Amino acid sequence: MAEPSELTQHIESYVDTSRSQTQQAASLDSITSLVKNDLITIETLVKEMEMYLTTTDNVIRARGTVLLAEVLGNLVLKPLDKVTIHSLIGFFTDRLADWRALRGALVGCLALLRRKSDAGIVSATDAKAVAESYLKNLEVQSLGQHDRKLCFQLLECLIERYPNEVASLDELLLYGICEAVDGEKDPYCLMLAFHVIQVLVQLFPDPSGPLANFSGELFETLESYFPIHFTHPEGEDSDVKRDDLSRALMIAFSSTPLLEPSVIPLLLEKLSSSLPSAKVDSLKYLSYCSLKYGADRMAKHAKAIWSSIKTAISTSLKEPTKSITSESMDGLGFLENEITAEALVLLEIVVLQNNDLYLSLILDDEDIRTIFNIITSYVSYKDFSLQGKQRLHVVGRILYITSRTSVVSCNRMLETFFSRLVDVLKLSMRNSSRECVINFGALYLCMELFTAARDLIIGSNSSISADEACFCILQSSSDSLINALCSKLAITAKEVAHDVDVYFRVKSLQILAIFPEDHLPISKSAFENCLTILMSIILVDFNKTLLWKLALKALYHIGSFVSKCHESDKALSYTSIVVEKIVSSLLDDNFTLPLPLKLEAVSAIGASGMNHVLKIVQGLQGAIFASISDSFVHGSIRSAEMAIQLLQFYSEKVIPWIKETDGLEEVLLHFAVNIWGHVESWIFHDDQVYEKGLLDATMMAMKLTVASCSGEIQNAIIQKAYTVLSSNTSLLLKESSLTSIPIRLEGLQLTERANSFSGKDELVLSLFASVIIAVQPKIEIPNVKEILRLFLTTLLKGHVPSAQALGSMINKFGTKSNRADISYGFMLEEAIDIIFETKSWNSQDNGVLSSDDNEMGLTDLCLGFVDDRQLQINSIVGLAWVAKGLLLCGHEKVKDVIMILLECLLPGGSIRASKSKPGLSERISEKDLHPSVKKSAADAFHLLMSDSEVCLNRKFHAIIRPLYKQRLFSVVMPILQSSIRNSNSSFSRSLLYRASAHIISDAPLIAVLSEAKKLISILLEGLSIFNEDPLDKEKLYNLLLVLSGILTEKNGQEAVIENAHSVINCLTGLMVYRHMMLVRETAIQCLVAMSELPHARIYPMRTQVLRAILKAVDDPKRAVRQEAVRCRKAWASLASRGLHF
Repeated sequence: MAEPSELTQHIESYVDTSRSQTQQAASLDSITSLVKNDLITIETLVKEMEMYLTTTDNVIRARGTVLLAEVLGNLVLKPLDKVTIHSLIGFFTDRLADWRALRGALVGCLALLRRKSDAGIVSATDAKAVAESYLKNLEVQSLGQHDRKLCFQLLECLIERYPNEVASLDELLLYGICEAVDGEKDPYCLMLAFHVIQVLVQLFPDPSGPLANFSGELFETLESYFPIHFTHPEGEDSDVKRDDLSRALMIAFSSTPLLEPSVIPLLLEKLSSSLPSAKVDSLKYLSYCSLKYGADRMAKHAKAIWSSIKTAISTSLKEPTKSITSESMDGLGFLENEITAEALVLLEIVVLQNNDLYLSLILDDEDIRTIFNIITSYVSYKDFSLQGKQRLHVVGRILYITSRTSVVSCNRMLETFFSRLVDVLKLSMRNSSRECVINFGALYLCMELFTAARDLIIGSNSSISADEACFCILQSSSDSLINALCSKLAITAKEVAHDVDVYFRVKSLQILAIFPEDHLPISKSAFENCLTILMSIILVDFNKTLLWKLALKALYHIGSFVSKCHESDKALSYTSIVVEKIVSSLLDDNFTLPLPLKLEAVSAIGASGMNHVLKIVQGLQGAIFASISDSFVHGSIRSAEMAIQLLQFYSEKVIPWIKETDGLEEVLLHFAVNIWGHVESWIFHDDQVYEKGLLDATMMAMKLTVASCSGEIQNAIIQKAYTVLSSNTSLLLKESSLTSIPIRLEGLQLTERANSFSGKDELVLSLFASVIIAVQPKIEIPNVKEILRLFLTTLLKGHVPSAQALGSMINKFGTKSNRADISYGFMLEEAIDIIFETKSWNSQDNGVLSSDDNEMGLTDLCLGFVDDRQLQINSIVGLAWVAKGLLLCGHEKVKDVIMILLECLLPGGSIRASKSKPGLSERISEKDLHPSVKKSAADAFHLLMSDSEVCLNRKFHAIIRPLYKQRLFSVVMPILQSSIRNSNSSFSRSLLYRASAHIISDAPLIAVLSEAKKLISILLEGLSIFNEDPLDKEKLYNLLLVLSGILTEKNGQEAVIENAHSVINCLTGLMVYRHMMLVRETAIQCLVAMSELPHARIYPMRTQVLRAILKAVDDPKRAVRQEAVRCRKAWASLASRGLHF
């Protein structure tokens, strides 16, 4: 047993109010642990605490009671015997009369009443005694918030755990609870109070019992809280929200039918409130209470509820503020707020609950009946007054909601209204002698009924019988309506009609066409007539923009419907009339529909169902091959432009469709093989001048096609590509040794351009490179050494796709460490040897490349051992792509390549000097690399760090190791910083800054922030360099974003503070950068951020900034002017900040 002195110390520590909360909590935990571990018993604890529980010192008695209660709260799972529980609950029951110790008494009672049965619970007699003491001694509303919360929790616990004992208190309990709740304002306490009332009424189910006498008092208690008026600040943290309180009150209102005579009139009265929230709550409560009170009790309120619904809908509508678009709208496009939405929900509930009663009210309603007088008076939408449109909208929404509720409702509504509406339509068509006129109002209401019947079927999962009266009624007029609408649409294309008239004509045709076939079998001729007229609009009437878009939207929905419902007859009609015709339009120049609109239509129709994709893809491929052939063979510029658009559409839309559809991968193979088949035939024609954009689009389509295929399909494509490449003898090199490549540049005068290709050579090589770029790493490349040498040779002629393909090959080759991952045994190390160790390009003094003993490799060409500027630039570009492939896969060789690129930036580099041969050294020492060559070497670092869309990305299966940019940043930046410090040449220093800026702008911001103090000066120099050439505007913007990121981070701000003057000078200069608006806007935003820096560092530049910002205030771009005003305000306020400081 524990020493009493130890227990006493813990007790004294807790009851001592001078102790910290931490010490008191530790004492409580210690006492709990002693009891829990049976080191002391509850009896021992109570005896030890006797003095603290019975003392006349109010503070100590209160603290002692709380301590005992908290200990019991922590021991809810510890078994206690009945005697102990009886003794404890008796003590806390008595203490409910001691208002000084009330907090502890409430906590103690709750702790004991909440115990589980297997741990020992309070007896029913003792629980009733607690309730009696509570009702006798507590005046809840005189207590503090926390104590009131405990009071409501205790009531809730008593009612839920001991309902029979509490219910025996009858009127005393009801009176006490009403008194406890009355006047409560705390949100959390109200949540508890409303729940207490909810569970209370369940104790008295007898309608003639005690609750009947107190229903008035109970309603008066709740009435004062409706509608909930929440006064807590919006941003204040609170577990209770207004919606929570409102729902709790709603449940309390509906908890007993005895409240119905008082609640429903209150809710109806509040609908006339000027507060929108009160109206919304009233409608929500009416919906909920109607369900809870039942049809019989609610019947006497039916007229008042119907009138309120109609008024709520009518008065809450707002006139449409936007023009009709191709998007769907409810009714006539009037803006419906939350009040309208809740009124329509209530209408659906009450009609479903008491069908006959509400249908009678609706059918006999004066406004409903008189709508026929309105619609017969006006033919088109524009003829209606605003009030007439509003009334028509309200009636339409009511008819729709009521008809959708049940089959009975649908039958009654259609039997009453549909034939009358059709008569109005027939009358309008009969009275028109020259053209088909359709009454707008009658058409709108007919379509609301059609839509309601369709939604009723869909909502019931088609379980409703097709023999119901409503469907027979609709069937009688559906075909004639479709034919009339088709006739009218044929005229609509040639007349000036209001947008709403056009919208509902097309929408009506769509609704009729997609009605479930089992319930409304539309004739084949009517359905095909519908499709034909819509396709006519698509192909001929494209100058009517709204009509065209609506027709396309309708075709999309009809296609989706027939695709999902598997209606074979309709599906066949849709395929022949819509799909095949839109596909044929791609191949037929007789259609005047512009190609962009053709493609938009193809996209929408293709998206309507995956079963349409195959035909569309096949037709699109035919159009692509035809236009490309016409361009490549006959040199047609028009065909080239068309082919570019088709290929872009194929890449962006069709390939994703194919990937989403199972079983269509063969289509991709067919496309790629067909392209190569056409190429095979094209290369035998005379050379043509190829459109560069067409070649780029073809290459991208080939890459995406290959990348989307499985490995097996990729193997087939690459074999076909290699076969075509092999047949082109002007390109493919003969088999040669690993150490010697007879280059095609032999004998080429170095003063001429070395990057000239015939058109067919460039086509074949570019497409083959595209295939190589896109294949998976495990795909075997035929004759891989030969292909490597081919790309190595052609990149020197300036063929960038060859360089990209070479980089991709290097990236995807297996290494000695993962030999098992590849199947054909060619290693990355072997490829690196071929690229970097081969010596075959020879230089002569007369400036000609030949095959003598002065052998040079790719590195030598980069470093200028041949005096040909373009050849050096091509070599650097090729080397950069190879380096990117190595960098992404994490190969160490990339460091050597980086050193070569850095060597190009420095005058008379050590590598060049050490490798100079007797025949070359004198010439090399006399002349440094050309500035354009050096600039190309600096820009190579941008290629290394940036993300490429055309190759070496995950889309094209590149191997990308994590954090590769961070690794390059950490390796290269220290070298560049050192080179900048040691450089004596201003030009070399500017190139080093340029390379550094590329690294910084493309590196992750977190890497830059870690070195911000060292890099800020380099970053500013980079901004200055990029500012000089308009072609560098994107690079300038990207680098400026890095500075913006630095300014928003605390450790970055420290670096800016130290260089505040230089940063502000740079930013004020960029505020007038005329080549890109985003640069000006971002520069000003950076200055705004700088205004938050320490006052002493930036205040001296205040005048400079305010003077510079004057020009930006007059900038032609609004976004820049807005930022300039914000910046001027921020910097102008520095004076007052300084005075305050």
